Amino acid sequence: MSTVQDYPSRLSRPESRKMGTFSYLPPMGEAEIRRQVEWIVKNGWNPGIEHTEPDFAAQIYWYMWKLPMFGETDVDAILAELKACHEANPGHHVRLIGYDNFTQSQGANMIVYRGTAV
Repeated sequence: MSTVQDYPSRLSRPESRKMGTFSYLPPMGEAEIRRQVEWIVKNGWNPGIEHTEPDFAAQIYWYMWKLPMFGETDVDAILAELKACHEANPGHHVRLIGYDNFTQSQGANMIVYRGTAV
């Protein structure tokens, strides 16, 4: 019989909170982030960027960074916007979203930069 591994994520400890599937993995490097952006573009999804303070990351609403990048296929432009959002909001979580036009939903959603917990 297998056992379920416990992840020590507690509301009382903001630094332990997990935000989505990728948050249980080690932080992504630039090459991994690039591959995720390429995958979003390859699927024809529209990238969007959002950010929020770590204390409010569990809430539904995050701040939108500009408008979603409808039809953007330049991976470097998307990465530049992610970096610009992070530099403008250094203490915030920054996430990348891939909007799927066909299903009218989010096809991808991942935190690219983790802010510092207070």
